[in-house]
Amino acid sequence: MLRIGEIAKLSGVCVETLRFYEREGLIPKPARSQSGYRQYSETAVKQIQFIQHAKALGFSLKDIGELITLKTKPGTTCKGIRTKAQAKIDEIQQKIDALEEMKTALSPLIDQCQSGNPINECPILNVMEEDLNQ
Repeated sequence: MLRIGEIAKLSGVCVETLRFYEREGLIPKPARSQSGYRQYSETAVKQIQFIQHAKALGFSLKDIGELITLKTKPGTTCKGIRTKAQAKIDEIQQKIDALEEMKTALSPLIDQCQSGNPINECPILNVMEEDLNQ
């Protein structure tokens, strides 16, 4: 059995993150020693690494909780996981599209901006002020 500090070090997260994951139900509540210390099993490291990898792929903690539920539910097939992953790709694509629109709107303003002009002639600020007044 491992204490919370040991699990944190092995899994590369801080102690507060472990406590948060525990409160959110992403990892099971560990057994406690007679003195009240949390005692984690070796499998807790793998569970935490799973959470960290899923976060790195863009999944929210809510999504990760659902993935964990699907992963541990008897009779579950890959279809549910595939559906969640495809939904995540769709969400990522929407964010990419929104960022591209922002870039497309901002790029010509940067091209129009003459660095030496007075601030009241700044096309970037002028467009932002126009948008607020509309």
